[in-house]
Amino acid sequence: MKTLRLLLGDQLNHHHSWFQSIDPNITYILMEARSETDYVRHHIQKVAAFFAAMRTFAQQLERAGHQVIYLKLDDVANRGSILENLIHCSNGYDQIEYQLPDEWRLDQELQKLSQRTGLPVKVFDTEHFLSSRSDLDNFFKGKKTYLMESFYRHMRVKHNILMQGGAQPEGGQWNFDHDNRQTWKGQVAIPPLPDVSTDVSDIVQMIQAQGVTCIGTIDANRLMWPVTREQSLQLLEHFLQHLLPHFGSYQDAMHTADVFMFHSRLSFAMNVKLLHPLEVVKAAESAWRARPNEISLSQTEGFIRQIIGWREYMRGVYWAKMPAYAQLNFFGHERQLPSWFWTADTKMNCLHHAIKGSLENAYAHHIQRLMITGNFALLAGIHPDEVDQWYLGIYIDALEWVEITNTRGMSQFADGGIVGTKPYVSSANYIDKMSNYCGTCAYDKKAKLGDQACPFNSLYWHFYNRNRSLLEKNPRIGMMYRTWDKMEANQKTAILEQAEKHLERLEGL
Repeated sequence: MKTLRLLLGDQLNHHHSWFQSIDPNITYILMEARSETDYVRHHIQKVAAFFAAMRTFAQQLERAGHQVIYLKLDDVANRGSILENLIHCSNGYDQIEYQLPDEWRLDQELQKLSQRTGLPVKVFDTEHFLSSRSDLDNFFKGKKTYLMESFYRHMRVKHNILMQGGAQPEGGQWNFDHDNRQTWKGQVAIPPLPDVSTDVSDIVQMIQAQGVTCIGTIDANRLMWPVTREQSLQLLEHFLQHLLPHFGSYQDAMHTADVFMFHSRLSFAMNVKLLHPLEVVKAAESAWRARPNEISLSQTEGFIRQIIGWREYMRGVYWAKMPAYAQLNFFGHERQLPSWFWTADTKMNCLHHAIKGSLENAYAHHIQRLMITGNFALLAGIHPDEVDQWYLGIYIDALEWVEITNTRGMSQFADGGIVGTKPYVSSANYIDKMSNYCGTCAYDKKAKLGDQACPFNSLYWHFYNRNRSLLEKNPRIGMMYRTWDKMEANQKTAILEQAEKHLERLEGL
C-alpha cells in the first residue's frame, strides 16, 4: 500500500518510530507554505530557521534511504497551503498519514484530509511530549483554575525526575524559585556563545523574492540558531558545561550587556523536536549529580521546572481550553500596540532594549517577555489579540500552543486566572531591581508625576484602580488596594491624571 506521510515543520524528530525502518512504499512530504509564513508577520530569523531545519531534515531522511518529497516556497508546484499541497500530491497514493499537529488551526485543517482526498487517513502521535493532549485536563477535572505547581510535582513523580525515591523530592522541597531571583551585575562572567551558525543566504533571498513580509533583522551568512540535531546537542552541552551552574540564580536577571544571559537557547530546537524534553531534562539532572559542588540543586530545578513544569503545563492548558481560549479578554482591553513595538524606538530604556534585542535576535527570555513587554501591554490596556500576534511573530520559539497560553494567560491575565493566580504587573521598582535598564533611562524610575516620570509608575496604579471590581477580592493582591486606599485623594487623582496622559500619547513614550 503506497503511503504519503506528512511531516510538519515542527515535527523533526529523528527518533520517531516512523524512521526506524525503510519502506519503499512510504513517501515523506515536507513543505514550505505561504499559509504558514503569512498567518502572522514572523521574524525573518524564524522563517529562515524553520526552512533550514526542514531542508536539512529532509536531506538526512533521503540519505538514510527514505523516499522524500520536498516543496520549496518558490516551487511552481507549490499550492501555497499544507492542505492544498497534500491534495495535489496525493494522486497515486492509497492512504495518507500524519502526526498530530501541535496547533489547533492545523489540527482542524488536517481533519478535512479524508473528505478532500477520498483517501483513508491515519493519525499518529509525535512521540515528543511527556503528557498527552488531555492529561492536564483530566488531572484538574472539576477545577476552575489549573495550578501549575501541582501538575509539575505530578510530572516529577511520574517521570522520576529529581526524586530521592518514592515521592520525595531531592533536597526536601519541590521548588527553589525563591533562590532564583538574583540580580546580575557582572559578578559572574557569561561565557561566549558557541558557534552553531548556518549560512541561510539562499533561503533569505528566496523569502524576499517571494514577497513574504517579515519583521526583524538577520545576518544571512550566520544564522545563530541550531537547525540540526548535531548543532542542538552542541548547544545543550554548552549549556550544561558553562551556563547551568549559574542559570537558576540569574534566570530572572536582565542586563544591557547581554541578551541571553545564562539561558540555554534550546527552546527552538525543542519546539521543532530536534531535542526531546526528557533528553534535555535528564541531561541536566545527570550534570547536577555528576558535579554537585559546581552545580547546585536550585540551578537545576529552576531549569527543569521550565520544561516539565511550564512547557508541558502550557500545552495542556492549550488543548483543554482551545478554541475559546483565543477569544478571552478578561479586562476588556481594546488599545492597539504602539508602533515602536516593531522598531524599539521608545525612550523607555527597558522596552527599548527588550524589543531591540528581539528584533535583532528573535528572542527575549521569560522575564523580558513577562515583566517588560508584557507588563507594559497589560498596564496600557492593549487588546490581547494585538499582544498575541506580536509575540507569535517576533520570537523564534513561538508556536501557538506555547505562545498563546503564556501571553493571554500568564502575561495578560486575559483568561481571568486559569493560568496565573494574579496579574503580573509592576512599577519601575521591580524592573530596576532585576536589571540595569533604569540607570540610563530618559525617565525617572522613582517619579510618579511629571513628564519625566517613568510611565510604569502611574500606569501601575491606574491599572489597579480601573480594574478594582475584577481584582480586589483576589487574596494575592489585597495589599495593593490597601496601599492605594491609604493615599491622599489629591495624590490619587494626580496619579490617575498622569497615567491618562501617558495613555493618550503611547506613540510618543
